[in-house]
Amino acid sequence: MPGKNLSRDEAQQRASILTVDGYRVQLDVTSAPDPAAATFRSTTTIAFRCAEPGASTFVDLLAPAVRAVTLNGRALDPATAYDGARVHVDGLAAENVLTVEADCAYSRTGEGLHRFTDPADGETYLYTHYEPADARRVFATFEQPDLKAPFTFTVTAPAAWDVWSNAPHLTVTAEAGARAWEFAPTKPISTYLTAVVAGPYHVARDHYSRTLDDGTVLDIPLSAMCRRSLTPHFDADEILGVTKLGLDFFHERFGYPYPFGKYDQAFVPEYNIGAMENPGCVTFREEFVFRSRVTDAAYEGRANVVLHEMAHMWFGDLVTMRWWDDLWLKESFADFMGSYGLVGAGTRYRSAWVTFANQRKAWAYRQDQFPTTHPITADIRDLEDAKLNFDGITYAKGASVLKQLVAYAGADAFFEGARRYFQRHAFGNTELADLLDILEETSGRDLKSWAAAWLQTAGVNTLTPQLTADAEGRITELAVLQDGGVLRPHRIAVGLYDRDADGALVRTDRFELDVTGARTVVAEAAGRTRPALVLLNDDDLTYCKVRFDQESLETLRTGLGDIKDDLARALAWSAVWNLTRDALMPARDYVALVLRFAGQEANIGVLQTLHSQAKGAVDLYADPAWRGEGGRLLADGALRELRAAAPGGDHQLAWARFLAQTANGSEHLGLVRGLLAGTARIDGLEVDQELRWALWLALAAAGQAGEEELAGELAADNTASGRRQHTQCLAARPTPEAKAAAWSAVIDSDELPNALVEANIAGFAVPAHRDLTALYAAPYFKLLERVWAERTIEIAMRIVGGFFPQAQVDEATLAEADAWLTGHPDAAPALRRLVLERRDDLARALRAQACDRA
Repeated sequence: MPGKNLSRDEAQQRASILTVDGYRVQLDVTSAPDPAAATFRSTTTIAFRCAEPGASTFVDLLAPAVRAVTLNGRALDPATAYDGARVHVDGLAAENVLTVEADCAYSRTGEGLHRFTDPADGETYLYTHYEPADARRVFATFEQPDLKAPFTFTVTAPAAWDVWSNAPHLTVTAEAGARAWEFAPTKPISTYLTAVVAGPYHVARDHYSRTLDDGTVLDIPLSAMCRRSLTPHFDADEILGVTKLGLDFFHERFGYPYPFGKYDQAFVPEYNIGAMENPGCVTFREEFVFRSRVTDAAYEGRANVVLHEMAHMWFGDLVTMRWWDDLWLKESFADFMGSYGLVGAGTRYRSAWVTFANQRKAWAYRQDQFPTTHPITADIRDLEDAKLNFDGITYAKGASVLKQLVAYAGADAFFEGARRYFQRHAFGNTELADLLDILEETSGRDLKSWAAAWLQTAGVNTLTPQLTADAEGRITELAVLQDGGVLRPHRIAVGLYDRDADGALVRTDRFELDVTGARTVVAEAAGRTRPALVLLNDDDLTYCKVRFDQESLETLRTGLGDIKDDLARALAWSAVWNLTRDALMPARDYVALVLRFAGQEANIGVLQTLHSQAKGAVDLYADPAWRGEGGRLLADGALRELRAAAPGGDHQLAWARFLAQTANGSEHLGLVRGLLAGTARIDGLEVDQELRWALWLALAAAGQAGEEELAGELAADNTASGRRQHTQCLAARPTPEAKAAAWSAVIDSDELPNALVEANIAGFAVPAHRDLTALYAAPYFKLLERVWAERTIEIAMRIVGGFFPQAQVDEATLAEADAWLTGHPDAAPALRRLVLERRDDLARALRAQACDRA
């Protein structure tokens, strides 16, 4: 497959003949502060060997212009050697030196070298993001993970700037109005893991030291950085504290010293993802620098990401998958280690597994029920496939399956396997079999059959209790029924719950067993008193959807909030949400559960998830005839709980934000305006800047905020965050003009940065405005292939997913989606996958509405 979309076959062929000895990359970004400068100079020299002298190959490069190409001292004509995506070279020697001089483009999409100018102070910042294959936007590369090499970077930047890369800098040389930063060679790493961060960043420094088993002292310089204008909000001590706890924990568990020297963490603007594990220079989205008050769930989430990226230093950076088929070898492990580390490293975030069960697995369950679902070990044909596989299966399902593996094989065997894995494959590339061989050594289990069931098949199983009892109320038999495609071996706990003297639902018995096949009897349960609640997968050991017997379901309807244990309660909430999504529980019944019990939910992360899911239930899954009533009930409930919440606490803030999301009547919107104007007050509630924007969004979506008012708020908060939220508010107004402007800003021009593309789409797609946005369904389907061909994949994915007419939950929209899929069988597979997944969401919503209507 020619062009930008490198195929697996091409990568395998190239790797079969090439060995890369090293890169020298010189970047000149002194032009960056000039907004009129579109490009920067990039010079790459690659030393590599060829096992078949005389052969030809190509290097990957996406650049507006190539100035010169030299192979082994022989000049090649760029006009014929460069085709816009690849530099073709032939007549290779056994040992080769290739130099490519190019003008590469500054990015506004978060792909390649992203440039951002801070509206608060006019300062310009740069950072790179490459995964899976955007290093080729910055320098010429063999853009595939198995051609690892050392990299030596030299970056010339404005004199007032600092520059960071994966390795420490060796020298900084003053030039006319600039400084040249030369960095030490890196360890052998993959191209997508290289990094450059440059600009007048604010930096906090620390260090970590540890005495290793051989008596040597490992000293790791630490830093954390953000834009200067965010300095007053930057809690670097908290971030670096979690970092040091994580380094202690992973050194103890992995038994392999951190191999990349220093550990920088940069919080950067307009970042497309949560974070990226560039060795020695990790990048994070700067929304983790909290400008206003957030709940403790946000701090827990950030700490989880810090440990997730740190786990990658070993799972992904030290040992890397050979090709993107085995992406799970890093992402599943890091996702698992994020939660495992929060609990095990001694952080204050002790409820990480509750968050995992309630939030991360919801992502996995949704992804795994699409028609496009895939095994954890996937079939990745090319880079477009790879881009879409950073999904809920690769991350959250994979992490869930690893949690099951720890229960199945034992934690000691699992971590001993990890230690051997790092020792044997350090700085190399692996596949599934490499890991399984080692884990079989340490566990004594046959993991190939386990892997065949868990890693190489798709879909989620459903576990349902089947209980019979005698006349005295004693269990005669409790069995676990399994269905859902491939029947897998599950190591689970079964919990029996009854009310204690205080009326709380507490666990009275726990049975741990292996579930195999379609029906497994829980032998130990026989003779026990029938409980009020049977909870399968107690302690959340496996990955499955859980159902209930009828008596247990009635217990939840009347007492879900009475379950004393946080994790058990979160599992119950997860299960009833899955019932709602599967059209087995009416949406209005789920909303009633939330309105009845969310006010007593102690875990703030679970509460915020319930808010999101309840609103989704009303917007998408409720009978349209009841939708208005459901929305009023949510807003009334939010107002009631806001007034009842403890002043100044996390729950009060969460309910205030939920009120902003649901406000729809004069009482709700009147309070919103009063809070903004200062004429209304909720004791203990600070209406800070981020909450102000949330309240303005509520008014904008209700048609009660004009351009002049919103411009006034932007003038008071002329920051990057303020501009994003102002843009969303403008797009969220319920007028044809506002929707047309948002649509045009994204579709008719590619000038907007990624952050403002996202803001326009979010404001455009307010579910309550479905009558206005329905007009765009037909144009949407007509422009899909053009968008996919003309935009970068990151922006194209946002447009395809964000502008899909999801709120139009009707048969006509479903038919339009089906007609496009039928009429475009040859469209790019990744594009078809995105449309098919949105179509499946729509079909699921129609089934849920039918359930609610009935």
